[in-house]
Amino acid sequence: MSVSDSEQQQALPQSRVMSIDALRGFDMFWIIGGERIFRSLHDIFDHPVTAGIRTQLSHVRWEGFRFEDLIMPLFLFIVGAAMPYSFEKRLARGDSKARLYGHIIQRTLILFVLGMIAQGNLLKYDLSQLHILSNTLQAIAAGYFIAAILILNLNLLWQMITTAGLLILFWALMMLVPVPGHGAGVLTPDENLAIYIDRLILGSFIDGTDPPYTWILSSMGFGCTVMQGVMAGHLLRSKKNARQKVLWLLGIGAGCIVLSLLWHLCFPIIKHLWTGSFVLLSGGVCYLLLGLFYLVIDVLGFRKWAFGFVVIGSNAIAVYMVTRGVIARHFDFRRIGDILITGLDQWTGDWTGLIHAIAGFAVLWLMMWWMYRKKLFVRI
Repeated sequence: MSVSDSEQQQALPQSRVMSIDALRGFDMFWIIGGERIFRSLHDIFDHPVTAGIRTQLSHVRWEGFRFEDLIMPLFLFIVGAAMPYSFEKRLARGDSKARLYGHIIQRTLILFVLGMIAQGNLLKYDLSQLHILSNTLQAIAAGYFIAAILILNLNLLWQMITTAGLLILFWALMMLVPVPGHGAGVLTPDENLAIYIDRLILGSFIDGTDPPYTWILSSMGFGCTVMQGVMAGHLLRSKKNARQKVLWLLGIGAGCIVLSLLWHLCFPIIKHLWTGSFVLLSGGVCYLLLGLFYLVIDVLGFRKWAFGFVVIGSNAIAVYMVTRGVIARHFDFRRIGDILITGLDQWTGDWTGLIHAIAGFAVLWLMMWWMYRKKLFVRI
């Protein structure tokens, strides 16, 4: 199945940067099937390399960083990277700030509710099982709202200063404000200022994971991650030449990683808290990935290889929702792949898991490809 570059460009809205959609698709690939595919390799080869891959495709329990811990911040980062384009488009067509604020509030609320549907058990209609804040889409909602306010009201320099200020403010709150009964600077899973505030405000509706993610104070970090993407979007829209843009993206990424490792010495990299060192480390890797995708796809023009990712990335919210929450529990589209190939299990041996993982992913990808060809893009 081949699709020409011209067809790809005609199917995508003209204001979009292909590398952003491809990177979004790369991120979604791991969410909707890539993780299962690559984890299955260890069942076949049982090798230290495949064991390492499987380890990287699992979260650290508390402190540290693995590839799996990049998936959520990359989603937020890409949302930010697209924001300068979408805001400029709306302003160029004459939308007022009041109308933009209306759209921002509407989108924030929709993302928040979708997050409750996906992971917060909203559609169970049982208050004892409801989690108000519990999902990546709600982190996006908070980060998007903060970033949108900054974009509309501050110039680029002050956007950068405010983002740095939020990181420092979160550090100061977490390290200097005492947790009742435990003192200041406590960063254990059960006792830290962020989880204390979540418990105080959310009560029984708190995130139900173990260890719990924090949300209310951590929203400052979500905003900073989205703002890192916004800075990347500003850079891609700037008048710098393509080579300069690539070098800046790679340089900023490397710089963020170095700063994160230094900050980690006194403010650990903890995804569940979304600490400043985690923001810088994950953001640094996001910059590097965007720089590489932009170089290969938009600068060097090697586009065909990325088409599979673009198909997924162009409908990220749709594919995310059909693989999460009530929809996935009652009708997992990936099961269609199992129905079609289960008869092969008698011959596939150790390869069974991998083949089922690929089949399940293929079903979802073909759904997204059909939507892409029909130009059915789910937007919020």
